[in-house]
Amino acid sequence: MEPTYIAAIEIGSSHIRAAVGRVDETGTLSVLGVEEECAIDAVRYGAVQNVEEVSNRISKLKLKLENHQTIHPRKIKAVYVALGGRSTMGASATVERAYNEETEITADVLRQLNDEARAQAFSDRTVVQVLPRQFIVDNMDIANPRGTFGRDIHAEFNLITCKPMVQKNLVRAISDRQQLAIKGILVRQTALAALVLSSDEKKLGCMLVDFGAETTTVSIYKNGFLTYFATLPIGSRCITRDIMTLGYTEEKAEEIKRNIGDAINAEPTIRKHDFDGDPAEVNNYVRARAGEIAANIIEQPKYAGLSLTNDLPAGIILVGGGSRLRGFPQLLQSQQSNVKVRLGSLPPEIRISDPRLQSIDTLDVISILNIAARVPQECTEMPEPTVAVDSAYDEEDGPGINPKKNREKKKEKNKGNGGSSIDRIMGRLSKWFQEPDDNDE
Repeated sequence: MEPTYIAAIEIGSSHIRAAVGRVDETGTLSVLGVEEECAIDAVRYGAVQNVEEVSNRISKLKLKLENHQTIHPRKIKAVYVALGGRSTMGASATVERAYNEETEITADVLRQLNDEARAQAFSDRTVVQVLPRQFIVDNMDIANPRGTFGRDIHAEFNLITCKPMVQKNLVRAISDRQQLAIKGILVRQTALAALVLSSDEKKLGCMLVDFGAETTTVSIYKNGFLTYFATLPIGSRCITRDIMTLGYTEEKAEEIKRNIGDAINAEPTIRKHDFDGDPAEVNNYVRARAGEIAANIIEQPKYAGLSLTNDLPAGIILVGGGSRLRGFPQLLQSQQSNVKVRLGSLPPEIRISDPRLQSIDTLDVISILNIAARVPQECTEMPEPTVAVDSAYDEEDGPGINPKKNREKKKEKNKGNGGSSIDRIMGRLSKWFQEPDDNDE
């Protein structure tokens, strides 16, 4: 069985990433390549603003990936696309069914409940994903109702929605401009949860925090299901902009944040020749804004009616580029005592040949490949073989030498001139002997 090649695109507030993976006959995913382009001036809060600019950068990413040794000469013709950012939010939906007699709850019944939840009207939003949250059959809470019997079914779902324009601009930049087929649009946060959260963490209760450049998304899992989903319009770029008020460009402020910023220590450890300013002054801005972001994150379980320490014993799992800020995991832990905080990482079953791709920055786009690998659809194609035709032996008119035609022309020329040299000599001799001489009389 031939392996299946899949491709993914993830558009964030500060970057656009693309990746190609290969799924073998056992279902194992191997990540072949990840490439990145800057998106600061083309994407805002995770949504495409400038379709043309985003499309051009996707074209560059596609070319870079196709030139990878492990991918060449394949061409990317389709992609799976991540959707996230400020526009995404969660909403609740409830569906109830009552039967006259005990009825088995089959996969078809569950699918119908799912479709009914998706069909619930939202005037200004598009439902991107429907996730089950709770099933109650005949007043009994059942985690997996498939195969059970009952008369009354009460089902609660989480609907992940976004503004229609967000999805439209994705299609415009990827499908319309680049002629890439879209195999599926997947919610980035739920894909990340499938990648970095264990089943035990979801059952016990945990909070997944995607700390990005302009947004921070919080997903809370309990009893194996997503119970809360919210996107906060704050991110690590808020820290960068604070540093810019000290007279730095955005690029320089970003560099200072990464090299000097410390969410815990007032005076970061730094060599004097690495920075000619006042590190303590810079870090005051870093610590103040990081503390504000951490406080907003810690408050989220309360909006879900949960206690972080009592209801979410598996703690906080942190992903996203903002989580690289020095001391930020410790800051979250200090905000609430006895809370576990860990950084998300790739599971060992995903094969990655290049250790550089195991960075926390690549988790988002690899998470899309991970979901796509469950039922993979081919996203690449081999180029059509080019048959080299030697024009020198081509019967058709065209550039180059055509010996066959030249031979024919030569024959015709020789024919018009009396044939070959031997023929001409024999003809003259024959004529000489046949012509009468005047002395013969």
